[in-house]
Amino acid sequence: MLKKLTLCLCMILIAMGNHLFAQTDNTDLPKMWTLQQCLDYAKQNNITINSLRLTAASNEQNLIQSKAARYPNLSGNVSTDLNHYKSGFSPSTTFGASSSVTLYQGNYLNNDIKSKQLALQAANLDIQSAENDITLQITQAFLNILLAKENILYYKDLITTSEAQVTQAQQKYDTGYLAKKDLLELQASLATDKYSLVNAENTVRQNKLTLKQILQLPTEDTFDVVSSDTVNVNPALVSLSDAESAALQTRPEIKSGELNVDVEKVELEKAKSTLRPTLSAGGSLGTNYAGNPSSPYFPALNNNFYQQIGLTLSIPILDRKVTKANTERAKINIEQAKLNLKNTKTTLSQSVEQSYIDVENSLNQYQAAKVQLDYTQEAFRIADASYKIGQSNLVDYLQQKNLYIQAEQSFIQAKYSAALYAKIYNFYTGIPVTE
Repeated sequence: MLKKLTLCLCMILIAMGNHLFAQTDNTDLPKMWTLQQCLDYAKQNNITINSLRLTAASNEQNLIQSKAARYPNLSGNVSTDLNHYKSGFSPSTTFGASSSVTLYQGNYLNNDIKSKQLALQAANLDIQSAENDITLQITQAFLNILLAKENILYYKDLITTSEAQVTQAQQKYDTGYLAKKDLLELQASLATDKYSLVNAENTVRQNKLTLKQILQLPTEDTFDVVSSDTVNVNPALVSLSDAESAALQTRPEIKSGELNVDVEKVELEKAKSTLRPTLSAGGSLGTNYAGNPSSPYFPALNNNFYQQIGLTLSIPILDRKVTKANTERAKINIEQAKLNLKNTKTTLSQSVEQSYIDVENSLNQYQAAKVQLDYTQEAFRIADASYKIGQSNLVDYLQQKNLYIQAEQSFIQAKYSAALYAKIYNFYTGIPVTE
């Protein structure tokens, strides 16, 4: 019974410890995240990126092993046997050590080291490519939250105005200066504004969830982002030709593709090296004791001590076309790597061009939306003033209000779209994403 109680107590303590550890582990996470904090956290904790880091670490071990292949090896052995003769049993013991080193292998070892070095460089570039991808995802998700939050502020201000109008209309209706139909239309307009606010709040929650999932944060963590007072929609932009040139020269996926071509070329040289002779040196030391009672143990070991050293030259003659097949496959892999690089360059150039079109369109839309908002805002102000003094009817007022709402929404959307596409376009040219 005592053992069961002890076991239960231990399990409870372990569970409490895990819970406390989890709480302590999460206390370092901010409750309000900036864009830079999101980017830094993802680069350190993203599962895909960390998996690529493990791949790079594995490639580093491959390189270490490849370099060590040029050094001699050394092994020792001890064996004991029990021999049976007609005269009885006799033990024997053998001690030995041997070593060998490859002196020449058709430059295979040097090419293998070069191949592993290139593979390690390509693995590190893959990490950078993954970090770039996650940067764009986070930037878009972050700006989507800011967009939805600005919509919330807009609708709250609109609701405040609409509520004041409904209160004023109710007073006019109570005194007989306003028809019931006009009051109901204003109340319906207020309900529509509140409905739009609910949608905007739901959009914020959904966008927060999207960013939280990209960051791979625990479900129970409180999460929100720091709202920026300003959004830069007119950053300095380079020309399309300059952007494409910069992207092709600096983007890690291009460098990785070029390294993969070099790797396959080195693999071809490795395949060819198996046609060349291999020269190796080896040596061994050994002694034994035959278990002869008439021969003392240590003198016997000394008398039986031997040393051996030699060279071995291996010349390939026929290998059933293994080398030829490996060589042809290596040539095919080179061509495939070149095609992959060409495709990567084409895809990147298309992405940069599409980004350039997106940023130009979004900036033009932003300018047009700003002008549209200025006109509709002034028209709505006049319509509101006219309606308050009875110079215009409710239908005209509500129509102008709807035009103003649409213009405001178009402006907010265009502003954040312009900021997002500008960040993406500049990012392709090597400019890091900032707040």
